[in-house]
Amino acid sequence: MSQFYRKYHPYISPNDPCPPIKTKVYSTPPNLFMGFQPPHLPQFSPMEALRAGTLWKAFYDPYYGPHEKKAGDT
Repeated sequence: MSQFYRKYHPYISPNDPCPPIKTKVYSTPPNLFMGFQPPHLPQFSPMEALRAGTLWKAFYDPYYGPHEKKAGDT
């Protein structure tokens, strides 16, 4: 699991009519772990930055849906 994903185990009621989801996962943004933006961060090229949605590689956080394969997975 990536460093930007966290998981927790919610309370499961014995009276809940739905099948329980025992582990839930959520994404945290990369800027949450960087106190300030240091100088001379690596940058994307202008076209890559438009596709990524950010100029700085340290702040790039691609979203993958729960049923979507990540890049590089086979």
